[in-house]
Amino acid sequence: MAEKKKLSVSAITNGTVIDHIPANKLFTVISILGLDKLSENRMTFGTNFRSDRFGRKAIIKVSKKFFEQSDFDKIALVAPKAKLNIIKEYEVVEKWEVKVPEEIIAIAKCMNPKCVTNHEAIATKFKVLNDDGKISLKCNYCQKITTQEYMEIIK
Repeated sequence: MAEKKKLSVSAITNGTVIDHIPANKLFTVISILGLDKLSENRMTFGTNFRSDRFGRKAIIKVSKKFFEQSDFDKIALVAPKAKLNIIKEYEVVEKWEVKVPEEIIAIAKCMNPKCVTNHEAIATKFKVLNDDGKISLKCNYCQKITTQEYMEIIK
């Protein structure tokens, strides 16, 4: 009788698990958080996991890494229904759902090439428009609306 192999992702001792990322946004989240630049932290990620809520989802586990509010805001712009679990000594000690902020400053770039923020040393500022998870940004300076597909996150 053939023995079935069970594949699993090992637990992390201390760190963060980011779950409920839309499957097609996995590498965007990795990039905007700078996880592709980490060299000392063990990181596991996977995509196209079955999800009753989303159809398909992705997940990221990062050992010895805890994120700040500005990171949560970045995640919310591309994965507004993501959840973060803080792990300490193999136990989930905190759970966070990202919240789409009403306003962001110095997180995204304005897509309008004529916007003052693209020519002068001025931090970008946007009102965040959330239409049931479809995120857009309205520039405080030029009033141009940037949709998710054209959004460029400042790293």
